[in-house]
Amino acid sequence: MKVYHLAYEPSYHSMDFHFWTECNLKCRGCYTNYEVYDFGLLDDPVAEIITRERQSPPTEFLSFDQVMEKIDGYTIKYAVFLGTEAVLDPELPKLAKAVHEKYGSFNILLTNGIRMPDLTDIDQIIFSLKAYSEDIYRDYTSRSNKSALENLKKIHAGLGDRKLHVEVVYIPDYIAKDEIEKVAQFLASIDKDMSFRIDAYFPIPGCPWRAANKEEVEEAAVVARKYLNNVVVLTLDMKRIGDKAVKVF
Repeated sequence: MKVYHLAYEPSYHSMDFHFWTECNLKCRGCYTNYEVYDFGLLDDPVAEIITRERQSPPTEFLSFDQVMEKIDGYTIKYAVFLGTEAVLDPELPKLAKAVHEKYGSFNILLTNGIRMPDLTDIDQIIFSLKAYSEDIYRDYTSRSNKSALENLKKIHAGLGDRKLHVEVVYIPDYIAKDEIEKVAQFLASIDKDMSFRIDAYFPIPGCPWRAANKEEVEEAAVVARKYLNNVVVLTLDMKRIGDKAVKVF
């Protein structure tokens, strides 16, 4: 199993399971090159990461039994599976099922959608869609977005009682208002009630882009709302809600 880090957020009774796999994207703005642990452990991730040196990948991983032992005794209302790309770990479905059955948790999966995940024990999918335009997506990730777009459609079609939430990062002068409008149009062609969030980009060492400001992110949201009924934003001035996370492993 590729779980290398566990973090617990007491206010939400949320356990974050971090996986380290060889991701199927090579995103230019991937923060895991500079922070391998949970953002909830940091007082100010935006300020701290920009000053970082590139970090080495983790070398210590937990087995399935070790993960279950580490989380024993916690109240887990939410289980969050994330990392470089959690669905690439073949033991993810086993872990999701075990946590579901033992804790009755609401299981949340963060994915880039390149590979169709096993959703049997997943209650919500947070789908990170980097861009709609093929050329921008390929420039940012080094691969085509065709499988991501098709898988998003398939996931939506097979949702059942599950929830689907799509996110895109607003990067000034790159993945900006015009591109986010294309994303919104695509999502609306599937479901106008699709949950959609626009996240403000914050600078990462080695990347050429400045931070996205609140005004331009909100302007993009206004455009997206012409097509979608459920659009929110995450801007850099927003403060932490709830307790600071604690490191379990």
